[in-house]
Amino acid sequence: MEQHATFDRAAVLRFADLVTAGLSEAREEIDALNVYPVPDGDTGTNLYLTVEAARDAVRECVPAEHKGDLLAATLSAYARGALLGARGNSGVILSQLVGALFRRMSAAGPDDRSAAVFADGMRAAADAAYAAVGKPVEGTMLTVARAAADAAGRASTDPAARLADVVVAAAAAAHEALARTPDQMPLLKQAGVVDAGGRGLCVVLDAAETALTGRRAMTPSLAIGTHVIPTPGPPVPTGDLTEDGPAYEVMYLLDAPDEAIPALRERLGGLGDSLVVVGGEGLWNVHVHTDDVGAAVEAGIGSGTPRRIRVTHFAEQVSRARERRAAERRTGRGVVAVVAGDGLAEVFAEAGAAVLRGGPGRRPSTGEILAAIEHSGAAEVIVLPNDPDSVGVAEAAAHAAEESGQVHVVVIPTRAQVQGLAALAVHEPGRPLDADVVQMTSAARGTRHGAITIAARQAMTMAGACEPGDVLGVLQGDFAVIGDDRFAVAVDVLGRLLVGGGELVTVVGGEDCGDLVERCEEWVHREHPGVDVLTYAGGQERYPLLLAVE
Repeated sequence: MEQHATFDRAAVLRFADLVTAGLSEAREEIDALNVYPVPDGDTGTNLYLTVEAARDAVRECVPAEHKGDLLAATLSAYARGALLGARGNSGVILSQLVGALFRRMSAAGPDDRSAAVFADGMRAAADAAYAAVGKPVEGTMLTVARAAADAAGRASTDPAARLADVVVAAAAAAHEALARTPDQMPLLKQAGVVDAGGRGLCVVLDAAETALTGRRAMTPSLAIGTHVIPTPGPPVPTGDLTEDGPAYEVMYLLDAPDEAIPALRERLGGLGDSLVVVGGEGLWNVHVHTDDVGAAVEAGIGSGTPRRIRVTHFAEQVSRARERRAAERRTGRGVVAVVAGDGLAEVFAEAGAAVLRGGPGRRPSTGEILAAIEHSGAAEVIVLPNDPDSVGVAEAAAHAAEESGQVHVVVIPTRAQVQGLAALAVHEPGRPLDADVVQMTSAARGTRHGAITIAARQAMTMAGACEPGDVLGVLQGDFAVIGDDRFAVAVDVLGRLLVGGGELVTVVGGEDCGDLVERCEEWVHREHPGVDVLTYAGGQERYPLLLAVE
């Protein structure tokens, strides 16, 4: 694309589309950087909504309605749209930057060099932004704006410099300044991020560069010279989120004479912080953080006519932002399974489940299951407790996870390891969650299960009295057989499980099973030739065999 010697309406329209697309693409990244002045995770969103409103205002500026300068009308429409649609602290400051720059561009004469006009406009924009903020802080988008303006001024002193040259210089300086913001503000360095508003301003200047040159600007997340933009860390509380900090963000448009604004700034300055009042010619955008919403609005009434009043409670906004970011990071569906042996752990893991060790004597706590759910990173999680005593614990963990609003959890009440295997065998993460849960639950319930174990003490069971060392056969969770030979008890249990028919027998060998798995497999093939057998080396303790029939 040709580098323009003068401004024209087409370049402004290209910029309007490019900056909206750029901030839309960078919105989530900028939201994640947001730690100052409030870590509410909305700076990228506010900047995007501000430029979107400005672009829409330009699109509604029909050339036929303007008998004068179309460029001036376009610039005026964009600046007014940004002012009216400004959102949040960052959006209000951006509207002031754009307004001051575009006013200088509109005032350019036919003999003015576009490069010099842009540099003058950037200087005016930075000055206006600093003046609009009650207490300017370095290491913010103000710092980035000043650095860009200074670079534009230096570049414009070259008589051969064109508009594109000055814009490219301003954009490059903005990136350099952005990378230095953590050194200027300890809060940013503590969080490991650059300033969110400054990052957004870099996107704006990149869009201007692309609009004039046709080249896609540098990617801000890459190294910049010797500076590297840090990646976002965890949110860091600021003064506005402490017990003594202001609780609300108050914004409104204000119709008021220009001479009323100094008194308004003074009054609002005594009510809170992060004060920004921008605009001119009778229309202003007011932004302040305060505990006294009523007084902030009354200050506007005392100066003019406030409208479009917006009040945001920081604590609620921060909570929603954290939940939104967590939800956005979570994708897909996962399975968390409680398993009882090393071999079973491998089997469940190979099938795609996150494994949590359990079994007799080492059943997991609610906190451990909750941690496994959270660490899965999935938006939907199915839990397989695989043990009767772990079902209630799993349900408590699922309830706690659901309360966070970040993940949807379903517990399938599997009461045996083999039921969990059957459920996982039909798991299909690509189908709807409800359908997946129905199929897995049906497979688990359709699995008749048993086991053999060794009595550790004298006791009375459903099958009668047992002595230490007796072999106990378990059927659907109850002791049903007592004997002295492990294989005999095993085939007794298998026979009872197969009374109602079956197509597949699963045999899981424990850590001390000897040749029981092979002997049971041979028995099934001999006595029930039409039934398939699936065997695993489970490695579970206390149960030489786990058995199932499907």
